[in-house]
Parts: sequence; structure tokens; C-alpha cells
Amino acid sequence: MTINPALFTRLPAPAARNVAIRVTPAAERALRKGHPWCYESAITHQSRDGAPGDLAVIFDHNRKFLAVGLYDPTSMIRVRVLQHKKSAQINTDWFARQLEKAIKLRAPLANLPEERRTNGYRLVHGENDGLPGLIIDRYADTLVIKLYTPAWIPYLKSVCTALAQLHPAERLILRLNRAMQDQPSLLYGLSDGIMLSGPVLDGPILFQENGLIFEADPVHGQKTGFFLDQRHNRARVETLSAGKSILNVFAYTGGFSVYAARGGATHVISLDQSAPACEAAKRNMLHNQHYPAVAAAVHKTIAADAFEVMASMAKNGQQFDLVIIDPPMFAQKRSQIAAAVSAYRRLTQMGLNVLQPGGILVQASCSSRVDAETFFNTIHRTAREMGRPLQEMERTTHAPDHPITFPEGAYLKCLFAKVT
Repeated sequence: MTINPALFTRLPAPAARNVAIRVTPAAERALRKGHPWCYESAITHQSRDGAPGDLAVIFDHNRKFLAVGLYDPTSMIRVRVLQHKKSAQINTDWFARQLEKAIKLRAPLANLPEERRTNGYRLVHGENDGLPGLIIDRYADTLVIKLYTPAWIPYLKSVCTALAQLHPAERLILRLNRAMQDQPSLLYGLSDGIMLSGPVLDGPILFQENGLIFEADPVHGQKTGFFLDQRHNRARVETLSAGKSILNVFAYTGGFSVYAARGGATHVISLDQSAPACEAAKRNMLHNQHYPAVAAAVHKTIAADAFEVMASMAKNGQQFDLVIIDPPMFAQKRSQIAAAVSAYRRLTQMGLNVLQPGGILVQASCSSRVDAETFFNTIHRTAREMGRPLQEMERTTHAPDHPITFPEGAYLKCLFAKVT
């Protein structure tokens, strides 16, 4: 993997001077426990103004070292902590050690038997792998780095250099979150979807997940091109689909739909507002026609508003044996929690309205602001009020390549339940 040197010549080097910070007692306690964030509101003293990517050294009330991290004046998360308790030199070797640990954790995925071959998974899960604000996803021979803070830009060359040594790939792509895209003055010519190394993409990438073939668009697609975090839930749906009719709501590119078809579903509907996503869902089904069950399944896509279509289906008496509801994030901040819970309640109602007696509801949430108990209780309460109580089959959370090491990192929850 040869990194394009011209891309890095214009990037700023890490600052020679650190920012010294002291914080509130509550923040001290959190940092001692290993929390990866220091909020702006927790800072009581700061030695100087910092630029994105300056190293911030946090001291306790006795002026002893507490943590060191990346400073970001553009975010309420003012410091993303790299190292706790013991000081360290943050350089290419340090990044290599962190990357090596993350890659080792995913080694079982890279060595699955051929029938379960998986070469699409998360290689680095940000804060939970000690690299806060940085994600790396693998799609076959392509790696995608996604940044959630401009504080990583001065260290991008070091990360890419270490990555090239530890996990060589044909292609390396950079994605930037929306907040970064809105701050071009901090990007030094970088842009969302830029190729850091390797040949330019000509169409989507094909990769494998549990032996199934999927396509991803790592340049323009949502997240890094595919929702890798639902891999285990998709596999669970496959085991429940034999002989069933399936409605996959917010289907995106049809991941759940393809698994359901391989599991023996007779009819599958992929419903998503995005017409391009629906077209990709059709192609993903075609990529797997070598499985007799996929070839035998009747697959239909509907590109329309999920709420409107489900209401129409209920009005017309259309029902399914298994309904999957995997919506986008509804609550990005605290003020949106009530509206998110209301949306989950409405989706539960609509899902149950098109679910056969004895049918299975699979409902997920990726909103970290809505905690798991609130989410699960909302579904159950709604079902009871409708006179269709649910018998839980399973509650699931993150797959192993999306480890969780701090409370705010736990975002994904999914309920598998049967209408009693």
C-alpha cells in the first residue's frame, strides 16, 4: 500500500507545544476510570488556546499527569484521550501499537472457514480501540478511514504509515463526518471520499460477510458504505426465516433481506426511501443467486417513505411472518430523546399492525442517547397497549468487531420477539 505523498505535504505537523489542562473533580474521576472524553465544560484551567490536533496534557488537582489526548476547539468534546494514567510519546510507533492490538482482536474474523468467509468488518472502533474519533473499516482489499474530528489531521500520515505496515491493502479511502465537511478551512485540501492510496474506484466494491456477497460504496455510501455493525443480527434473522414472508423496513441495500432469503424466506420486501439503495438491494440479491434459497425467494423493493407504506399495508390487510425495523439514528442530542422514543413507539405500532399472529418482530436502535432499557420498555409497553404482548426471544448488542469500553459507546440494541 503506497501512500500518495502529495496529500500529506500540505497537512500541518503536530504542534511542538502541548496544551496543559486542569479539570473539575468529576472529570478527574471519570478520566481515572478511563473515560475517553474531556468536555469543554469540565476544563477549569488551560495554559493556552489550542489548534485542532494539539496534544492536550490533563493534570489532576495535585498537578500530576492524568491523561493526554487530541485537542479539538471545534467540539464540546474538547479532548479525546489517547493515553490514561501514564504519559507516553504520541508518535507513529504509538499509533502502530494501538492498531496492532485492534487488528489482533479481529484476527478470528479474518480466518473463518470458506463457507463463512468474512472480509468486511470494522478494523478500528474509535474510542473503544483507544483511537477516539477514528474509524477504520475493511471491505475486502479496501480500507476506509473515517474521521470524526479535525484533531486527527496532523497525525493522518502517521496512522496511514503504521496501517500500511500492519494491514496492507490495495486501496485506502478517507471519509469525513458532516461536521468536518462543513469546516473546509481545517481540512488542508482533504475532502470526503478522497483516495489516499491505490486505484480510483470504478463502481462499488464487492466483499463477503458470512459467505454472502455484498456491495459497498465507500466513497459515497452512508457511514463507510455498509452497516457492518448488524452482521450478527442479520445472521440471527437467517435462522428464523425458513418458509416465512419478510418485510425489511429501512432496508438500505438489503443486508437483512439477503440473509432472510438464504435462510429460506419465500417472499422478501425491501422498503427504503432511497431509490439508489433499493437498486443496490436488488443487485445484492443477484450477487447471491448461486445459493438455491436466494434464487428461489421472491424479492421486491419499494422506494418510498416507510411510515406511509406501512400504514397503507395495514389498511389493506397485508401481513408478514417476520418484520425487521432498523431505522436511522433518531436522537443525536439530548433534546431529541423524547421525539426518538415517540418514533420508536410509532414504528412498533406500525410493525405489529402488519405482523401475523405468532409472527416475529425484529426492532433495532442505533441511537446511543436512547438507552437500552428505555428502548426495550417502549416496545413492550406499546405492544401490551395494542393487545399484542411480545414474548422475548433475544436482546442483542454489538458484534465483537464493535467492542464497547465506555457507557456512551453502547449505541446498538436489537429486540427479537414473538407476538403471543
